[in-house]
Amino acid sequence: MHDLLRGVLPGWSIDPVITLVIAAIGCLLAVALHESLARILRRLAVRSPGRTDDILVDRLIAPTRWIAVALGLNIALNAAPLDAVGATFVHRAAGFIVPMLLGWLALSVLRAVRDIVDVRSDITASDNLAARRRRTRIGILARIGTFTIVFVTLCLMLLSIPAIRSVGVTLMASAGLAGLAVGAAAQPALKNLIAGVQMAFSEPIRLDDVVIIEGEWGRIEEIRLTYVVVKIWDERRLIVPISKFLEGSFENWTRDSSALLGTAFLYVDPTADVAALRDQLDRVVRPHPNWDGRVVGLQVTDIKPEVMELRALVSAADASRAFDLRCDVREAMMRHIAAEMPHALPRTRTTLTGELAAL
Repeated sequence: MHDLLRGVLPGWSIDPVITLVIAAIGCLLAVALHESLARILRRLAVRSPGRTDDILVDRLIAPTRWIAVALGLNIALNAAPLDAVGATFVHRAAGFIVPMLLGWLALSVLRAVRDIVDVRSDITASDNLAARRRRTRIGILARIGTFTIVFVTLCLMLLSIPAIRSVGVTLMASAGLAGLAVGAAAQPALKNLIAGVQMAFSEPIRLDDVVIIEGEWGRIEEIRLTYVVVKIWDERRLIVPISKFLEGSFENWTRDSSALLGTAFLYVDPTADVAALRDQLDRVVRPHPNWDGRVVGLQVTDIKPEVMELRALVSAADASRAFDLRCDVREAMMRHIAAEMPHALPRTRTTLTGELAAL
């Protein structure tokens, strides 16, 4: 090999050329082997009924390709004629690249697990409490894991550089006051970060929960490490610090179940036939597609000189259906009263006396 290269490249330093050729061959062989295995795994994943293996293969293809290249390059360089300077360079480069590749692989595995849990957790179903619990927990833990992996990877990459390593040791020796200052400055962020960890296990809220906070009705759209995005009914987004859900009070309409009771108030004349209105409510609610079959009733909740307050109580599978059912009950009942029982509409009575009564 040496003689052949010396004949082709007279006057050149042959060792670097041999090193480059061996490195290129090692990289090409590693890529070819990886692509062959990846093609086989893709075919097996396509033939399997579930999506778990498809997600794993898609997520791990890119990082494992570069890990294979790094391994092939390492094997090739071990067989190449390297001097002391070249060996030192390769060693330092490996100390910088290996943590980066391993961190990339760890992130890919973490995201694959998150995607698999998301696929297996259908929050569009009517009874989605368990699915929302899984998605909420894996979402928060995945963000915490991502932060941890990135932080550790960057530390390992920087510590592989001798100059930075010596600076780090010096800073560690005088980190007392600096640590206190940084801790005081970062207290709000750390508070929300710890609250995010608590949120993953205590679960006061989950994804798609219906809540009332800051006087607004909405659904939990996204849970980040330091804040929560609440989608308001009119498509606005309310950004709430995550610590507020642990330290403050709020309403959670779907904490244990999405089923709800809804009310619709009717105001009629005190002489109205309540029994007839109760029968009409049954005829309106029982065939309604949004009624879940649990509760329907009409009660007199207040009486005043001018009006009688009736409360229609109905049940639905979730908050959206409960709202629509309440609106339909109000409309149908008022239409029935106006058409069939106009005397039941609220009215003001005046008693005329004296000369006015004789008119």
